[in-house]
Amino acid sequence: MLHCFLRFGSRCVPQRIPSVYSTVHRRLKMDLPCFVKIMNQMAPLEVAESWDNVGLLVEPSSVHVKTTLLTNDLTLEVVDEAINLGAQMIISYHPPIFAPLKALRQAPWKERIIVSCLENKIAVYSPHTAWDGAINGVNDWLLSCFQLSDSKPLCPSDTNPNVGCGRRVTLQNALSVKEVTDCVKKHLQLNAVRLALGKGKSLDSPVLRIGACAGSGGSVLKKCEDVGLLLTGEMSHHEVLDAVQKGISVVLCDHSHTERGYLECFAERLRHEAEGVVVHVSKSDRGPLTVV
Repeated sequence: MLHCFLRFGSRCVPQRIPSVYSTVHRRLKMDLPCFVKIMNQMAPLEVAESWDNVGLLVEPSSVHVKTTLLTNDLTLEVVDEAINLGAQMIISYHPPIFAPLKALRQAPWKERIIVSCLENKIAVYSPHTAWDGAINGVNDWLLSCFQLSDSKPLCPSDTNPNVGCGRRVTLQNALSVKEVTDCVKKHLQLNAVRLALGKGKSLDSPVLRIGACAGSGGSVLKKCEDVGLLLTGEMSHHEVLDAVQKGISVVLCDHSHTERGYLECFAERLRHEAEGVVVHVSKSDRGPLTVV
């Protein structure tokens, strides 16, 4: 049996219909507004920061989503991968359109991405800070390697105190700084992280409370002074110095390492919510930096 998604008002209703096609053709397609509605329900855009550019950013005409590709950053390589997969949707965690575009040309790579997506009828959706602030979003995933007794957003939403950017968490049992870094490395599958020990602290110093923010957390974490350790992707030199002088240790994992692993987690959720839509996580997506 096949599911066919029919629209009734604002609802997307799955209906079973007989199929005479082979298994290879038994793939659902969902119209773009239905798919976007599911994305918005999974991570409401109201949670996103006011400065962010989130939601449906590229909307070709008459798109029906059969296959979607998840990526942390939308590069030309990822667009080629989406075309080769026959994808109709790219979910890019970071918005490919942030600063206003004044033209769509072939030479600038960011403009060429948008042109290519339109030419190949690929829609682009970016959740960014809506994912960061959501329950079971990026920040909760980043901290999922710890046993927690309490977790609160650092900057709660005006409408829901349980969502918002950053997290201030209390561990069920205190861990040493070394134990914290070991947990983080294992969770993010990293060989090393950068550590700045707080003034008067050592690798054996106990940590009970952690402030965390995926990506670039300096501006969010600077108000987090009642913790023993800050966990994020990157902070400026002076932001790290300030935390250290306050006796707070800092763990930096590099920007996208604190985000990219969430894609697999979200892919599983999306396969359940958008039943029948094929969901891929990009194999071309990778951070621009390497250690030499």
